[in-house]
Amino acid sequence: MKKIIAITLSLLLLFFLAACSDPAEEESDLKKITLCLDWTPNTNHTGLYVALEKGYYADMGLDVTVVQPPEGGAEMMTSAGQAQFGISAQDSLAANFASAEPLNITTVATILQHNTSGIISRDCKTPKDLEGKRYSTWDSPTEKAIIKHVMEKDGGDFSEVELIPNVITNEAEALRNGDTDAVWIYYAWSGINAELTDLDFEYFDFGELDSVFDFYTPVIIANKDFLENDPDTARAFLAATAKGYEYAIANPEEAASILVAGDTTGSLVGSEELVLASQKWINEQYIADADSWGVIDAERWDSFYKWLSDEGLVEKAIPAGTGFTNDYLS
Repeated sequence: MKKIIAITLSLLLLFFLAACSDPAEEESDLKKITLCLDWTPNTNHTGLYVALEKGYYADMGLDVTVVQPPEGGAEMMTSAGQAQFGISAQDSLAANFASAEPLNITTVATILQHNTSGIISRDCKTPKDLEGKRYSTWDSPTEKAIIKHVMEKDGGDFSEVELIPNVITNEAEALRNGDTDAVWIYYAWSGINAELTDLDFEYFDFGELDSVFDFYTPVIIANKDFLENDPDTARAFLAATAKGYEYAIANPEEAASILVAGDTTGSLVGSEELVLASQKWINEQYIADADSWGVIDAERWDSFYKWLSDEGLVEKAIPAGTGFTNDYLS
């Protein structure tokens, strides 16, 4: 009888412990992955938040955490292994890949197929029209070299541009208030915002002006050691991410809502109209004319880095094929 009672109590204890167990502990077999953003959440990132909300990462056996970039940026965090993946841009990565001691990272996918940035202004229809205008600059050598190039190609003189510090947080408002005459923007956000606020503006796109400037921005980078040691997990992450972007393309309204709901920074609260309008515009840019999401064209990638080298904008020439791979895409 004592043995029966002891067994019964043991079984009851097991049932009790099972009933009180933490569901999170039951999912401990999921591989933990950290992704570091390049900025606060925006429609560049929608596919990531869709993949999280729809369970695409969990379906691949992954427990993904999205974090904001530290002071050193997503590149430093990813190189150090504190994040397996990060968000960056081809132009921002150039100095690293030309360095004698580059960070331990490589690019594994592009979020957008084409460079969707350019100059917004009130009355500069072509680059030459920047002559005599105030341009708000980040004072980046590459930024200024690109503007100089497109101006000269259009018959303009870059030395005639008045450069002022870029301290702008809302480009449309700054142009309307006369705080500047021209500024570099990413159209999916700032251009759409200008449209929604009924700003009368002009815009020219760098990639359309010269194909060498159709570089990749933004892109997903990864820690090289992680890729070498766990390639299957890297492929699983990118497959789920691709599925998130494909879902966003097919369902822009829902995807926009998912992005706003998933933003833990609160930066999108009150901007729901802009998020939706941006989502509808950027959906055509995720894959565009490529065969599938994420694929990087080697010729376009190398062309931009060769231009940087020819212009003396990097420490040393970046060999063809450096800094990216398509090997982890489906």
